[in-house]
Amino acid sequence: MLRHSMTLNDIPIMTSKGAETSLAEFDGKVKLIVNVASRCGLAPQYEKLEAMQKQYGEQGFTVLGFPSNQFLQELGSAEAIDEYCSTTWGITFPIFDKIKVNGRGQHPLYKELKAEEADGKSGRITWNFEKFVITPDGAVHRFSPKTEPDDPAIIGLIEKSLPVS
Repeated sequence: MLRHSMTLNDIPIMTSKGAETSLAEFDGKVKLIVNVASRCGLAPQYEKLEAMQKQYGEQGFTVLGFPSNQFLQELGSAEAIDEYCSTTWGITFPIFDKIKVNGRGQHPLYKELKAEEADGKSGRITWNFEKFVITPDGAVHRFSPKTEPDDPAIIGLIEKSLPVS
């Protein structure tokens, strides 16, 4: 598992402000990676994602939002996405640059995440707000878009995986 975790941590990602970083910045934390979209019917999940960030953020957890327009429901620019997230939902967790999660040109992070069989699932992202929980040991757990962020399976996984303080 450690080798795979290192692979995920080494993949370059771009912040919404255009700076290059990687998941290594969040090493040792429980990460909840979500492909988000502002104009999606599931966008109210932002509220629960932010509540989780506030509840667990100081304990070694972070939500990481990756906007995608693959399902034609995301705003056009990073600035518009950032503004929507902050003014509509009060988002404080990191929002990254818009990416492709499927097909040609898919982001390497999603290529790796989708290759991992997680909870019996692998392959294409089916819709916005698909969730991947990556525990500090590098294990990947995948949850469907319709699974609410505060589902007991997700919360339980996060709570048992938080670093001991």
